Amino acid sequence: MASLPRVTIRGARPDDWPRIADIYAAGIATRNATFETQLPTAEQLRAKWLPEMAWVAELGGEVVGWTAVMPVSGRDCYAGVGETSVYVTEAARGRGVGKALLFTQVVEADRAGMWTLQTSIFPENRASLALHHSAGYRTLAVRTRIAQLDGVWRDTVLLERRSEST
Repeated sequence: MASLPRVTIRGARPDDWPRIADIYAAGIATRNATFETQLPTAEQLRAKWLPEMAWVAELGGEVVGWTAVMPVSGRDCYAGVGETSVYVTEAARGRGVGKALLFTQVVEADRAGMWTLQTSIFPENRASLALHHSAGYRTLAVRTRIAQLDGVWRDTVLLERRSEST
């Protein structure tokens, strides 16, 4: 029996953008992953991410997922609070890719001195909710009719993870 390739996590590089874009575009198309409706450019996306706080997952040398942390505010008092995203290709789901990405995200955020990570997930995205709960995120609230996507009001579940060092 052939073994499955191991998930490898590493920092995102500029040459990863085509795969990151493909993965993000697929997430946008589902209409259950983000309120975005158009794919941002590499420059727009990278400008949102905190330096050194974006990673990709590889299986067999192919990028199959990514995660990044963005600041929630430009105010100094919120410097340790980040908003997170995680995306995995459909073909790689259920193979530990999301778990490996989130593990890296929370460990590295703790090392960087971040005290809170937060994310908003559509309630229909049960797999992502379960994954985040397994990584130490807790549900804070369901934000009812928080924004419209394609003219339809949508809810999101607000989750956060607090560093154990704060």
